[in-house]
Amino acid sequence: MKITFAKTDIGSAPKGYLRVRFTEGQRGTKRFVREQGVEWLELGIGKAKDLTNRKVVTLIRCMVQTAKQEGARKLAVAFKTTPELWEHLSFVSEERGAQSFAENAVMADFEFRTFKTAPKEGWKNVEEILMCDPATPAMRAGIKKGLIVGEAVNATRELSNTPGGSMTPKGLAEAAKAAVTGLPVTVTTLDRAGLKKLGMGLLAGVGAGSSDEPTFTVMTYSGGKPSQKPIVLAGKGITFDSGGLNIKPSNSIYEMHLDMSGAASVIHTVALAAKLGLKKNVIALVPAAENMLGNDATRPGDILTSLSGKTVEVTDTDAEGRLVLADAITYAKRLKPSVVIDVATLTGAAMVALGFHASGLMTRDDELADELLTLSETSGDYLWRLPLWDEYESVIKSDFADMQNHSIAGGKYGGATNGAIFLWQFAKDLGCPWAHIDIAPRMTASRGEELAKGAAGAPVRLLIAFIESWRA
Repeated sequence: MKITFAKTDIGSAPKGYLRVRFTEGQRGTKRFVREQGVEWLELGIGKAKDLTNRKVVTLIRCMVQTAKQEGARKLAVAFKTTPELWEHLSFVSEERGAQSFAENAVMADFEFRTFKTAPKEGWKNVEEILMCDPATPAMRAGIKKGLIVGEAVNATRELSNTPGGSMTPKGLAEAAKAAVTGLPVTVTTLDRAGLKKLGMGLLAGVGAGSSDEPTFTVMTYSGGKPSQKPIVLAGKGITFDSGGLNIKPSNSIYEMHLDMSGAASVIHTVALAAKLGLKKNVIALVPAAENMLGNDATRPGDILTSLSGKTVEVTDTDAEGRLVLADAITYAKRLKPSVVIDVATLTGAAMVALGFHASGLMTRDDELADELLTLSETSGDYLWRLPLWDEYESVIKSDFADMQNHSIAGGKYGGATNGAIFLWQFAKDLGCPWAHIDIAPRMTASRGEELAKGAAGAPVRLLIAFIESWRA
């Protein structure tokens, strides 16, 4: 998609463009009208006084989705000159408002088609949006950046959506390299033998049951000064999660190739930081494994030794994400980071707590929490903070090892925090702020948000905004 600016008002837009206007009335209504031989798409915004940034974002996506369905490839829109819309979208700055417009237009145009046969008439996509608004330098800069960010989100969705049979841990490592082709990012990967030699017993244990060996990939972007401590992002890369010997029920196993969504997000966030030329040092850690039921699979009751040296009794093989992330968090310490954020589709419990519209945030650092929560509102990757108190540590105590990976006594209660409190046992040794983001609620696009079915691409927009703002 490209977004250009017109030197005329929308009424004089060139022939071939579907013109879009926004009217008060029932929100979400769509109507095509012809006036003097020109076709218009009218979208209802509800009452202007009730508009919010979130509603306007959905409206942008609705505009693109509706145009796609009708086969319109070119749109003309006067957005900034519709005050009710623009004032909510640009509540931070004019540039940020334009960026948000472009991001969400690009995201709405995406569909996962890798395994589909193209129709004879070609795919329906919006190829151009003509902005019939004053083309200020801030607007142009925002649109340019928004297009880049939106494409990074879509690249994340493309990778996350790839079926498990087509995306092994080794394939994920190769995807990380492909994502930064031509960019100043170095990528190194350890195989099963390398993991064992290093001492990553948790990651190796999760991948032990699969014929596709686990990997650990490090992506390094050095955009800042050598003295600047890096921002470290760790993403859960379970390329398919069967649950292991604690196998998932049939109604929970579909879409478990999306359990690598955290990895996909940090891979493309590092690539995006490099594309934008950010003056920061950023490192992504990608612990990847397929959680399967082979002869060598970790058994419930097995005790594994982590990279930190702490031992873990595996009481549930389906609580594997926290195991691979624990080794990644311990590895992060040797990088002398300024901050560590891990991203994972960690628990169904986060979905029970939050539904499908916000990821769970857990951290002991209030300043870091406040920054992430604020940025989540402006970026569109929404967060809600959940507790991470000492009282929860009792659920991971083991009679036979230093800790257990899943609470037998705790049952189904507090599962999101229970997963995070396990990670905290390793993060407390980092010597820097740490946060855990459970993106299970945002693994897939939810009904009503005007995105194609499949991966949502969270939280790339939040992470890149955080990298830009973090005091490194």
